[in-house]
Amino acid sequence: MCNLGLLRRTEPNARSSIAASLIQGVYFLEQDRQQKRVDHHERLAPIWWKFFDFQLIEMLTDNADSSIFGAIFKYQPHTFDESRPPKYVIAFRGIIMEPDTRSQDLLIGMKLILNALALDPRYKTSLEYVQNITAQVGPENVWLAGHSLGAAIALQIGKTMAGQGLLIDAYLFNPPDLSVLSDMLTNPMILTPLFMPFGGLVSNSVASGLSVLLKGTTNNTQQNDPFVKLCEWKPYLFVNQNDPICSGYIGYFEHREATKKWGLIGVLSIAAKVTFGSFGSAVYGRDGDAPHLIPTAQLIKNVHPMTVEFKLAHGIRQWWASDLNLESVTYKFDNT
Repeated sequence: MCNLGLLRRTEPNARSSIAASLIQGVYFLEQDRQQKRVDHHERLAPIWWKFFDFQLIEMLTDNADSSIFGAIFKYQPHTFDESRPPKYVIAFRGIIMEPDTRSQDLLIGMKLILNALALDPRYKTSLEYVQNITAQVGPENVWLAGHSLGAAIALQIGKTMAGQGLLIDAYLFNPPDLSVLSDMLTNPMILTPLFMPFGGLVSNSVASGLSVLLKGTTNNTQQNDPFVKLCEWKPYLFVNQNDPICSGYIGYFEHREATKKWGLIGVLSIAAKVTFGSFGSAVYGRDGDAPHLIPTAQLIKNVHPMTVEFKLAHGIRQWWASDLNLESVTYKFDNT
């Protein structure tokens, strides 16, 4: 069996491999269900958690289609481990485009884009489990992990818990950048001319973001600003620069740093280069109600040249590859 304590010493590669493998276990739990693999020798899921000395404690099931969308794993090492790994990992899969799951998964994806994820039973059930486990063992003994849609669920849960002062490690793989997805969904061709001397067209959300910046954000008191309240929570965001679903996070943080460093000049220079809606949130970056916005994160980019195709760039398998090529940067919101 693999010693999790040894793996934890080579972050973020080891943690990404562990968390991604548990998420893959959730994918296979649902595939085993769909393929009616019930015999112990037929099931493909267990190896993905047993290899790391985890035990499946609970499967999270959607009442609408009976699909397995998440799972709770408990770490049970065979020997004492001084590194104190997490006692529990709550992992969530992304969308599975199969007949048994496609409709419900896409429906929840639509709720995510419409900022209604917190109203969905799948999210509410997951939050209750996380709250109960955290109350029993403490937030320091819990991990959240998710891929794609599952990363969005884990992110929303993490934000909710952090707003209550409970900081849980979260490992989020290919989390959706909703500012881009929502703009593309509504109408990616609706552009507003802005700052014509710069020779570019930018989206409506960019214009609104610039408007917010120019007006200032002093009207929001830091004490009541939900965005500022999340500053101490630092989730791990694993993104691929070739995945359009999550790559907006790279621009989100880089543009935010540019505006902090260069002020209005930096804003205008970037405005001529950016498309659709990601820059609008990047400029403002303080909407506590937007489920994808966070003030602080460890942003980990996979820049491996072999992950250019979308299927590879957005897939979960890339995150346990032996030849990972990662770049890691810590971003923290400065509320001064």
